[in-house]
Amino acid sequence: MTAETRRGPRLPVSTYRLQVTADFDLDAVAALADYVRSLGADWLYLSPLLQATRGSSHGYDVVDHGSVDGERGGAAGFERAVRAARAEQLGVLVDIVPNHVGVADPAQNRMWWILLRDGADGEAAAWFDVDWAFGAGRVRLPVLGDELPQVIADGHVTLLPDGVPSDEGGDAPAQPEPGPAVRVYETVYPLREGSIPPTDSDPTAPSVIQAVLDAQHYELMHWRRADAELNYRRFFAVNTLAAIRVENDAVFDESHREIVRWVREGLADGIRVDHPDGLLDPGGYLDRLAEVTDHAPVWVEKILEGDEQLPVAWQAAGTTGYDALASIDRVLVDPAGRAALGALDATLRGDDTPLDWHALIRRTKRKVADTILRSEVLRLDRELPAAASGEHPIDDAADALAELLACFPVYRSYLPVGAEHLAEAVAAARASRPDLDAAITALEPLLADPQQPVARRFQQTSGMVMAKGVEDTAFYRVSRLASLTEVGADPAEFSVDVDEFHRRQAMRQAAYPASLTTLSTHDTKRGEDTRARIHVLAEVPDAWETLLAALREGAPLGDGPFENLLWESLVGAWPVEADRAHAYAEKAAREAGTSTTWTEPNADFEDRMHAAIDTVLDGGELTDLVDDFVAAIASAGWSNGLAAKLLQLTGPGVPDIYQGSELWETSLVDPDNRRPVDYDERRALLARLDEGWLPDVDEAGAAKLLVTSRALRARRDRAELFTRYAPLPVIGEAARHAVALDRGGAVAIATRLPVGLDARGGFGDTVIVLPHRPVIDVFTRRHYDGGELRLDDVLRPYPVALLLEAER
Repeated sequence: MTAETRRGPRLPVSTYRLQVTADFDLDAVAALADYVRSLGADWLYLSPLLQATRGSSHGYDVVDHGSVDGERGGAAGFERAVRAARAEQLGVLVDIVPNHVGVADPAQNRMWWILLRDGADGEAAAWFDVDWAFGAGRVRLPVLGDELPQVIADGHVTLLPDGVPSDEGGDAPAQPEPGPAVRVYETVYPLREGSIPPTDSDPTAPSVIQAVLDAQHYELMHWRRADAELNYRRFFAVNTLAAIRVENDAVFDESHREIVRWVREGLADGIRVDHPDGLLDPGGYLDRLAEVTDHAPVWVEKILEGDEQLPVAWQAAGTTGYDALASIDRVLVDPAGRAALGALDATLRGDDTPLDWHALIRRTKRKVADTILRSEVLRLDRELPAAASGEHPIDDAADALAELLACFPVYRSYLPVGAEHLAEAVAAARASRPDLDAAITALEPLLADPQQPVARRFQQTSGMVMAKGVEDTAFYRVSRLASLTEVGADPAEFSVDVDEFHRRQAMRQAAYPASLTTLSTHDTKRGEDTRARIHVLAEVPDAWETLLAALREGAPLGDGPFENLLWESLVGAWPVEADRAHAYAEKAAREAGTSTTWTEPNADFEDRMHAAIDTVLDGGELTDLVDDFVAAIASAGWSNGLAAKLLQLTGPGVPDIYQGSELWETSLVDPDNRRPVDYDERRALLARLDEGWLPDVDEAGAAKLLVTSRALRARRDRAELFTRYAPLPVIGEAARHAVALDRGGAVAIATRLPVGLDARGGFGDTVIVLPHRPVIDVFTRRHYDGGELRLDDVLRPYPVALLLEAER
């Protein structure tokens, strides 16, 4: 790549996020570059590209840090995609995964294979975070569906003294290095040197197989034992994603060699870092990354809680934007609906009191710490001083550690930064478990000392417990308003008023003006327009309660809070195909864990649930009720969707557009949000818009494409108008129904609470006051002279407007 083409813009004005897969590979990315440029975005934002487990749909299970994934197009495909991007003056942002690797198939991951073959004394031991002493010198692999002797007796284990036969065919990979192996079910594992059975023994005899496996550097065990007995660190509770130790210089260098090459050779302009909270020292990692990439811009997937700020010492341009999502959603929610929806939620829970969100998440986090992440708590216990020698220093330490994790108010601290969060957790744990006061008192100074191994590991662990206990459990148990249970958001906060929204945006402009902002990602629980429609329920709580009662009567499940969550979500995505609805319901129900679970599925409940969905989708009376309800609120949902999009695209930060969300994004949780996107449709609609077409606001979503493309182009082409953030007063009796802001020559106006606005007959005499300079609305192309503008004139036919100072 030549010097003339190698480097795009240093910082993006906006990004367009693409999920690169075998079905949408890097050549498909290249073919889309002209569309992204025409849309108005100026950087491509690509999901992980390093070699992942064969068939991976997401790329977060990297198995080889030295190459671009072949199924996604390989190195040549990446270069073609970058050339296409450069031809359109687009920068390139690439997602990387420093915390963990995919180990589902050891034969695909050379370092994991070597670890299993050579054990604690092998070259790969430095890569992985294994507690060898706890496993008696062996890595514990929870891969069996039964106890090992039974698995052997059932014929599921085959010794391969000569390695995997080269003519085996199919997709079974050969091991990365020659040598003897063993097949367990369909997966191949290495055998250590000297453990091959004598030639005069029967390699199919159960006793021989058992003896060989007993001699390995790994122990095959039942999958249920992972909860408490695992001895390697994972990504959250995913056994097939093993954490690596990038704090080790050699591991960092080897795992980042290809990534650094991308930056140095101009293939990538910026980096998105996945899950930095899993790292031992995120700040130190970012320092090292900045050093080797010549300070290429970096964004971190960091979830901030409440008023928590990104550590200012981090070398990062900002977060990936969930904090922006939460504020935009809440300014569009009617606070008047809080009491009615809260009362409905209490009735469904069989309780007379409002839900205490923080009490709930303490319970769900504690449950996680006691079950699927019990092995991490016990690892902390073993890290305590003198624990290794058998002289346990603190009675009830494991119980107290679990309680502190459950009470930790944010994802993690970065000692000495964030010590106040530990103090808050200590106070809360003492209040919830006074019987553990002595243990908590003894633990506090250890957990506050950044030099203590237990303190360092506690910081890595608290984020796991938060993610699994909150995002993947509690979010599915809260049904007051499903649009509030989103990544990075606090469901206890029902709504914010316009003044608070402006305060948060001004802070963003001052602190991290290059931070990404987002409304949808591959990780969001619901797409942005699914949430936008659900917001409307806060304006019509009585109508929702009536519909829910009919759904519960006609298709009962016996789990009121979950039924509310399920039907809110499906109404938000309506019309929804049956396969999508069933997949969402099953995942949501098992994540909630109230009536069924992943590990103990309740067949009776799940059968009723799937039958209920069929009943509601089959075209009968319940279908008609939902159709009528959605028809009544659809326009309000579209208004919210356009408002949210405008606020994201014009607000402080770098707006990120998730693939396809320039039309209505009505997805549900993954994998639903990774469905293929019809770009032919989007190209055709954009061409019509560029010919002057002004579409209606309807189910086709072309109005959203209009808003997205015109706002993105304004940000890119007239950047001088987006240099500040100033709240713009809305004056008049309907002032609460609009959010207006001045970015320094660009004025954005968005409608909020559209049902109430319609009920009062519109904005009436409500106005905004601009300088007496000509402006043009980029959506309608109408010109105004400035001064006092009536919103009833400006906000038609669209519920949003973007007024730019006329070019001189």
